Amino acid sequence: MPKPILCLDFDGVCHSYTSGWQGVETIPDPPVDDMWSALLRYHTYFDIHIHSSRSGQPGGIPAMMHWFDKHCPIKGPAESAYDTGGTTVYYNTAGDTVLKLSFPRDKPPAFLGMDDRVMLFTGAWPDAQDLLAFKPWNK
Repeated sequence: MPKPILCLDFDGVCHSYTSGWQGVETIPDPPVDDMWSALLRYHTYFDIHIHSSRSGQPGGIPAMMHWFDKHCPIKGPAESAYDTGGTTVYYNTAGDTVLKLSFPRDKPPAFLGMDDRVMLFTGAWPDAQDLLAFKPWNK
């Protein structure tokens, strides 16, 4: 039975995004605190997909994959595919898979998503002023 998909936004959830938008292929900031430990825990239960506004732009997926490789505390990527979205599989020194990340071009049909710039819809439409007052977690 396949694991449910957990779709994580890249900027502001994985990438700390403290410098703001620098271009599709420019990703200067470090990971959000404890991201790697969370991903390792989630990998047991979910098929993890990383998605962003970068995903559909030329160079966006390879840039995100490279960012993960650069910041990875695990041995390193053993497999990468940039053509149809991409997947990176991280192995430990014993050769066991410890984390698999997928990078789809289109937003997947996820069981759950995490994004720093969304509001949970509860069935009641919020006031426009409440929407305009929205602030992400790090502001």
